[in-house]
Amino acid sequence: MAGAGVTKVVHRCEDAKENGNLDLSECELVHVPDAVYMLMRNTTVQVCNLSANVLRRLPAKLAAKFSSLTELYLNSNHLSSLPDELRQISGLTSLDISHNKFDSLPAVVYRLESLRKLNAEKNEIRDVNVSRLKAISSLTEVNLQDNPLTDDVHRQLLEVTVISVLLTPRDSELDGVD
Repeated sequence: MAGAGVTKVVHRCEDAKENGNLDLSECELVHVPDAVYMLMRNTTVQVCNLSANVLRRLPAKLAAKFSSLTELYLNSNHLSSLPDELRQISGLTSLDISHNKFDSLPAVVYRLESLRKLNAEKNEIRDVNVSRLKAISSLTEVNLQDNPLTDDVHRQLLEVTVISVLLTPRDSELDGVD
C-alpha cells in the first residue's frame, strides 16, 4: 500500500472512532493491515465495509477484533471462502459477499444465527444447502441473482416462502412471460 493509501486508511480509522462505521472500501487492500486492528482496539465497530478492494481472503482475527459487527460488506473483492470464525460475530444481521468468486455459499453463513439479509449475487455459486438456509430463523432476504445455480437448487429456492429469495429467471421461465 502506497503512502497515500496508508494515509487514507488511517483517516478512515479515525472517522470510525467517531461513528463506529469502519469504511475501508476502495482502498486497494490486498489484506487487512494489522495497524487497522491496533488503531481500532478501543472502538466498537458495528459496520465494516471492505468492499471494492483486492482481498483474496479474510483474516480469521477480523471476527475476534470486530465481534460487535452488525453489518459486513465484502462485495467486489476476489474472495472464494470465509473463515469459520465469522460465526463468533453473534449480532451480524447483514452480510454482502456479492461480486466475488464463491462457487458455493460458505459453510459459516449457515451458522450466522442473527443473519437477516444476505447478498451473494454475481458469484459463481452453483450449490446452496437450501434446507440449512431455511433453518436460519432470522433470515428474511437472500439475493442469489446472476449465479449459475444448478437446476435442482434453483427449483428448491423457488419453493422457499419464508424468505424473500431473489433469483435470476431461467430462460424457460421467461418463455411464459409476454
